[in-house]
Amino acid sequence: MSIAEPIDRSLVEQIVREVVLAQIGGPDGKPNLVVSISARHVHLTDEDVETLFGAGHKLTVMKELYQEGFFAAEETVMLVGPRRRMLPSVRVLGPTRPASQVELAFTDGISLGIDAPVHPSGKIEGTPGCVLVGPEGVVELKEGVIRAERHVHMSPSDAEHYGVKDGDRMSLRVESACSTVFKDLLVRAQEGIKLEAHLDTDEGNAADLDHAGRVELLKQ
Repeated sequence: MSIAEPIDRSLVEQIVREVVLAQIGGPDGKPNLVVSISARHVHLTDEDVETLFGAGHKLTVMKELYQEGFFAAEETVMLVGPRRRMLPSVRVLGPTRPASQVELAFTDGISLGIDAPVHPSGKIEGTPGCVLVGPEGVVELKEGVIRAERHVHMSPSDAEHYGVKDGDRMSLRVESACSTVFKDLLVRAQEGIKLEAHLDTDEGNAADLDHAGRVELLKQ
């Protein structure tokens, strides 16, 4: 009889933790809602992947994420901020993007000595940079370090259900021992996308999201 290898808890916590705190779709017709805590991570261009990990290197899938086509990669990088403050092992997420980007929580920015602004993912103009160190090379980002603005992904049919459209704002109510309402979630509506709200590590921990009994999206 084979024995399964133990789960590497420290590794799991470095990737996007999928916390399924769903309103299960049923007779009331509500869509299934998943709320995920997005731990610190890096998005890379093809060019930066090759610089950091070697010529011709492609990201290796370690774990598929909730949204189809997205994954946590085997690859990690070291982040180096001002005065040589560093985070030694930050997960890369795939697929690759047109511009490299680092997404941190507020406390991560404090650790690195970087005042990372709150921006929508992909909007990096005018943001601070950092240095990425991989096994084969170094990339100096002139910009791209952000605290990702809290947001909710949804399909056009989900948007119709809630009476919102792409670019609107919603609130997320979390009922737990530390019940909280997160306001101003950016709605990102797109075909082929599942209903999923993203909070960062600080936000998820503040609301004790892992032990929440109920979550609910509210139109503002």
